[in-house]
Amino acid sequence: MKHLTRRSVIAGIATLPLARSAQAALVPYTLSKQSTSVGFTFNLSGVAQSGTMPIKAANIEIDTSRLQNSRVSVTLNVAAARTRLPFARGPMLGQSVLDAEAYPTITFNSTDIQLSPSGHISNGAQITGELTVRGVTKPVTLLADLYRRPESKVDDLNTLSIRLAGALDRHAFGASGYPELVADEVGLNIRAEIIRTL
Repeated sequence: MKHLTRRSVIAGIATLPLARSAQAALVPYTLSKQSTSVGFTFNLSGVAQSGTMPIKAANIEIDTSRLQNSRVSVTLNVAAARTRLPFARGPMLGQSVLDAEAYPTITFNSTDIQLSPSGHISNGAQITGELTVRGVTKPVTLLADLYRRPESKVDDLNTLSIRLAGALDRHAFGASGYPELVADEVGLNIRAEIIRTL
């Protein structure tokens, strides 16, 4: 991720030569687990806290000619979640919050991608999808950025970086334990490097 900066925004990905449009299709990408992190934030007794949850599986297909057609499906490993406060991990994974024993995964499946008015996914694009937590599925919209490697050519899309950010109300998914200690909102901050496989 350190090689992917805002200066390397894919400014031309939505304006590639029209001659390529007819040939464009969904292209599979794989996650680089070493350069991918799924972070979450929450307030505990009014103090900001954070944690991470590893990705168990992912299916990512990018249409470089029409990004709106791209698809993202991600499965997270709930049982392997970690927080910066070790004593908070047990209650978080317990029955009244994530209930990791009964619901060992969290899934996200994209349903809609909206580009910014500029036509790029690097300036405030949104990805909406179905998020399933504790067996409850709700629509969630995340802000998205997509980057390529700095100094690479506009049409060199072999390695890309994705940032996703958003928030959810944990009570909407039944993760309502410890309401007197933990705030309702949980923030999401996902950073992923993806590598073209074809």
